[in-house]
Amino acid sequence: MSNMKDREQGFERKFVLDEETRFKAAARRNKLLGMWAAEKLGKSGADAEAYAREVVASDMVEAGDNDVLRKVKGDLDAAGVGQSEQDIRKTMDDLMVVAVEQINAG
Repeated sequence: MSNMKDREQGFERKFVLDEETRFKAAARRNKLLGMWAAEKLGKSGADAEAYAREVVASDMVEAGDNDVLRKVKGDLDAAGVGQSEQDIRKTMDDLMVVAVEQINAG
């Protein structure tokens, strides 16, 4: 019985670690996306950093990525920067790969 309990606890720890890593990767991806969008919006330095923080914070509105997509797409549209939803989603996917690599690298 002890062996089964140890195994169960191991799976639970791995699940928690995986979820924590997924959360960190999404937050890092959102920051990278914010910096990408800030550049498109002509922001740099502290303004770009502040905008990236806004993008990260926008992910707390609802589950999934739609809230982040709406924020970035809305801001780009308002500034007259032509980026399709598909282009932004592709950028989000590409930046998630970068974010995971950065987290795994330490």
